[in-house]
Amino acid sequence: MEEIEIEQTHMRVKSDIENHNLKRYIYMIRSDLKRYMMKNPDFRLSLEPLKLNADDLPPIVKKMNESSQCADIGPMATVAGTISEMSLDYLMEMDTRYSIIENGGDIALINDEKVLCGIYSNNEILGNEIAFEIKSRKRPLGICTSSGKIGHSISFGESESVTVISESPSIADGLATRIANDVTGESSEDKVYNALETAENFKKHFRGVLIISGDNVGTVGKLPKIVQTREFDVNIL
Repeated sequence: MEEIEIEQTHMRVKSDIENHNLKRYIYMIRSDLKRYMMKNPDFRLSLEPLKLNADDLPPIVKKMNESSQCADIGPMATVAGTISEMSLDYLMEMDTRYSIIENGGDIALINDEKVLCGIYSNNEILGNEIAFEIKSRKRPLGICTSSGKIGHSISFGESESVTVISESPSIADGLATRIANDVTGESSEDKVYNALETAENFKKHFRGVLIISGDNVGTVGKLPKIVQTREFDVNIL
């Protein structure tokens, strides 16, 4: 397991590719993003999608902008998932068959053997003892989570966790935030129901959604098998 720390990017990488120099690539795309935000501060601050001229946008900005349009959310809501996705694309150009990239809870992976992906929600009932069982696959997958109670990202909802699974980690990241924003209501049941209604509006962009709030759990679409696992601490993975 390799850790990559560059300012706000806190990434863990497990890959069958050695000497990949991924840190240099991440530094480069982050620099492109920072330069663009200096020219266009609205890109950093907006909580809604922006209409941008796609010509001459840096690849990371273009990807974030496209995903924010899909998820109906501000572009910065997709940044962690986008960096994960572009990092996996970088490794796939080196013909990786097994790479898992976790960036602040947003995962991009391709795996030629079964892996378990823990569902970290700190929910009083479920705890941290469940995981997705991801079968061997030849195409990339994104597993991204947003929470109204864990982490530093902006969320207007009250979920323990909203996890979105999509072929695009960038879109999954934006959708996790968008859906989590609507985990609101007077009761736990209301919160999950309202978020499920929102998720239904975006079904063409994801494979499955898992919503955990209080003593209620909701799902949309097709999720991987959920299995019981030992309790884990996200800080020591």
